[in-house]
Amino acid sequence: MAEETQKPEAAAPPAPAEEVVVEKESEQEAASEKPTDAVVEDKPAEAVEEEPKVEAKDTKVTESASFKEETNIAGELPDPQKKALDELKQLIQEALNKHEFTPPPAKDKDKPAPEEKKEEDQPATSAAETEVKVETEAPAPVEVKEEEKADPPIEAPAPVEVREEEKADPPVEAPAPETVMETEVVEKVSAADDDGAKTVEAIEESVVAVATPPPAEKPEEEASSSLKPDEVAQSEEKPEEAEVPPPPPQEVSIWGIPLLADERSDVILLKFLRARDFKVKDAFTMIKNTVIWRKEFGVDGLLDEELGNELEKVVFMHGFDKEGHPVCYNVYGEFQNKELYQNTFADEEKRSKFLRWRIQFLEKSIRKLDFSPNGISTIVQVNDLKNSPGPGKRELRQATNQALHLLQDNYPEFVAKQVFINVPWWYLAFNMMISPFLTQRTKSKFVCASPAKSSDILFRYIAPEQVPVQYGGLSRDGEQEFTVADAATEVTIKPATKHSVEFPVTEKSTVVWEVRVVGWDVNYGAEFVPTAEDGYTVIVSKTRKVGPADETVISNSFKTGEPGKIVLTIDNQTTKKKKLVYRSKAKPYSE
Repeated sequence: MAEETQKPEAAAPPAPAEEVVVEKESEQEAASEKPTDAVVEDKPAEAVEEEPKVEAKDTKVTESASFKEETNIAGELPDPQKKALDELKQLIQEALNKHEFTPPPAKDKDKPAPEEKKEEDQPATSAAETEVKVETEAPAPVEVKEEEKADPPIEAPAPVEVREEEKADPPVEAPAPETVMETEVVEKVSAADDDGAKTVEAIEESVVAVATPPPAEKPEEEASSSLKPDEVAQSEEKPEEAEVPPPPPQEVSIWGIPLLADERSDVILLKFLRARDFKVKDAFTMIKNTVIWRKEFGVDGLLDEELGNELEKVVFMHGFDKEGHPVCYNVYGEFQNKELYQNTFADEEKRSKFLRWRIQFLEKSIRKLDFSPNGISTIVQVNDLKNSPGPGKRELRQATNQALHLLQDNYPEFVAKQVFINVPWWYLAFNMMISPFLTQRTKSKFVCASPAKSSDILFRYIAPEQVPVQYGGLSRDGEQEFTVADAATEVTIKPATKHSVEFPVTEKSTVVWEVRVVGWDVNYGAEFVPTAEDGYTVIVSKTRKVGPADETVISNSFKTGEPGKIVLTIDNQTTKKKKLVYRSKAKPYSE
């Protein structure tokens, strides 16, 4: 049965109970839509990656085909989802202990430069050493030693020359004593070649040179002994550092709720898990990136920023749907105003301001949601594409793409339904073209309606008293006789038929009513008919033709002192169905 109920949802998305989670659409669709469409979190990459797993996804959808079935209560989750939630909490706790949610400092970018310099210096020194070694390895000191050990007689001049050379050379070549020995031998061998009578000196010097390496090790020992105090100092400092207590775990909140606090935290974590199909590592990475982005973007400070109200008619919250979700309206036709368009998208600075305004608006809306397990934590989006600028607007396309990337990466699972009304033919064709690439769950969240069907689609999800008058509803700004608490009744009037509505009156009272026909183009009249047979019918409103542009809502009242009924007559003489919406109430009065 679950599969049967879900398949119609894919073909006809308007099911009354919808999923609460924001799915991610392709960037192509987002580009063709408008900036606030970016709230729709649809990732083309995810859609493509999930294609091979369509069967698995379908089974998930059948299990949770509506918002009510996707519980946010941790104890009611299926075991795999419960396990994923626990694992995600562990990862977050470890990250908080290590302060991994802190944005990386800007200084890190400059660190590679000195390292490169060190690497450059090292090869230079090694090259110098190799040159010295090559020069010193050229002679053969061993042969000289073996040949000249036989003559020990003359020793007087040798020590003087040796001392002078040893005094001059060691300071330069102290770090490498072996090279000192070899250079002495080379010099004395050359001296011996010049004067054969001084071979004895060369012999003695070579013997001295061979004997010198042991003392040459003493400076190394001294150097090592000189380092010992430093090492001792470091070892003394280490315990002092170990005594410093570790910093307390990092405290991180999103939308005013700590990541690990109570049941509300579980609701937020479930949003990230659902956005990543309960892949724990992917969900953790998404949370971490979101926290860092919010700090870098300055989201918390953005709430108090004054960004003007020029766009209050473009994006606004109004009423609730039949399940209690707040409804956000995105009216893209307002950008037909060239001045408004230029002031919003003309350059990078203005587009950046628009993006900050859009994030601010979304943040304020989210703060009003109820993140308790049984609360409403998602929004219904209504996107009005009437007279909207086409996809050829480059500046608008840039702002849309920029907003899309931010919203889909940092605001997962916040849209319960995406309703597109007054959709032009080209958008419907484009939607049909990309539909095969979207998952069943994603498609179940999108509803598109042509101009003729827009009001009917809205009434399917939102009660008429909650729908603004410009979209066929009864909700108006300012003080009115009726409020959203006064429910309205919907009736479909067939073509070429007459429909009557009666409001009974049982006592002395004033009857007040509101009535509208979406698109009008009908005849309307009202009269009072008394219960007494000898009473007279009173015409309250003479029958007249009401055109589409005449009135949106007709409000009237009638005061009577006898029982009877108010009768409204709507005559639809057209060949199209008409949607009638009305409500009434009686106010008793005393003389």
